Amino acid sequence: MRDNEYLLYKIENNVAIITLNQPDTMNAIGPDFAQTLDEAIEYASNEANAIVLLGSERAFSAGANLKGARFQDDSAEMDLGINLENVYNPFLDKLVNLPIPLIVGVRGAAAGIGCSIALMGDIIVAGKSAYFLQAFCNVGLVPDGGAAFLLSRSIGRVKAMELMLLGQRYPAEQAYQDGLITRLVEDDEVISTAVEYAEKLAKGPIKTLGMIRKSAWAALDSNFNDQLKLERKLQKTAGLTQDFKEGVAAFREKRKPKFSGK
Repeated sequence: MRDNEYLLYKIENNVAIITLNQPDTMNAIGPDFAQTLDEAIEYASNEANAIVLLGSERAFSAGANLKGARFQDDSAEMDLGINLENVYNPFLDKLVNLPIPLIVGVRGAAAGIGCSIALMGDIIVAGKSAYFLQAFCNVGLVPDGGAAFLLSRSIGRVKAMELMLLGQRYPAEQAYQDGLITRLVEDDEVISTAVEYAEKLAKGPIKTLGMIRKSAWAALDSNFNDQLKLERKLQKTAGLTQDFKEGVAAFREKRKPKFSGK
């Protein structure tokens, strides 16, 4: 995967660092941008042990690109659900099913679909300038990108309703206090902190971390008995990995484990 007009891509220490790179539009995401990001995530999931997804200094992403040509004709009838069905929803589903951890670093605005993408992170690091915004109601639309699901299950229905119905900024400091994000740091520490998390995870038992992700996502929408059955299945698989054997050996020998991801 190479750098392109939408993003920067590099791999360091088994970590894929993907940086949204259209600062002039505050990383407003149109279908082509989303498809390119989808491709980058696919490459990363096969080449790295963890992914860091970053935005620009002023914005992680301002959301959908409303300046596109398709929005210029006031008389045209548009099915705005088509791009959700064909592009955005499959991309978000891919993030749910990633086999490796996803760490997101947010500075400035994370709005609309950009907010949803940011909230898909397993670990979310936000700078003090960051804010999250569900501005759909301000343009006569409903939240998409799984926003209602992600917010309601993270901070509760009442707070999620406030954000979605009023369309006001949700500062990172408040988001941290409410449990929406993992870490709140100075803006100039966002990248280094996100990469530090990713490098630590990249040295871990990768197959097992992927199964932990699967279990956590399933728990959001499962009943207790179904979750117990899934955990039983995943634990069997984890117990057959080389990393489990190494972990037990390291525990017995009172040393740090050296995981291989196998």
